[in-house]
Amino acid sequence: MPSFDVVSEVDMQEVRNAVDQARRELSTRFDFKGTDSKVDLTEDSIDLESASEERLKAVGQVLEEKLVRRKVSLKALDYGKVEEAAHNRARQHVALHVGINDEKAREIGRFLKESAPKGVAHQVQGDQLRVTGKKRDDLQAAIAKLREHDFGIPLQFTNFRD
Repeated sequence: MPSFDVVSEVDMQEVRNAVDQARRELSTRFDFKGTDSKVDLTEDSIDLESASEERLKAVGQVLEEKLVRRKVSLKALDYGKVEEAAHNRARQHVALHVGINDEKAREIGRFLKESAPKGVAHQVQGDQLRVTGKKRDDLQAAIAKLREHDFGIPLQFTNFRD
């Protein structure tokens, strides 16, 4: 029986490269001189820091530009609120979403039941969904429907088997 997996992943190597490029650009750009702006990558998040809230937004734009160039979906980013740091500085925590949580899995499953062709079923397997169907064409139609709809997270379709 044909099947495929729906996953939500982020290529951490590309994220690391984008953060490094953003860090380099911040150190050389004239409008960031003296602001001591920082972009730090942790295991599952990115921390932004700058002299003011306006500069912090500009740091976020530089980071987003580098992520887009590296083909990392901005849907994977979840910006936290802007916090006050020491010496009147601004700080922001940006979480990276990896995997499909239970709520999103239910939403995707409901969408598949409503709009996918008859005979297409799904199973939640940890942080991914396995979609099965009787015909390859039904699964391709289901993938097309999932691509059209915006779930708020980046979706990839892997492990397509006949």
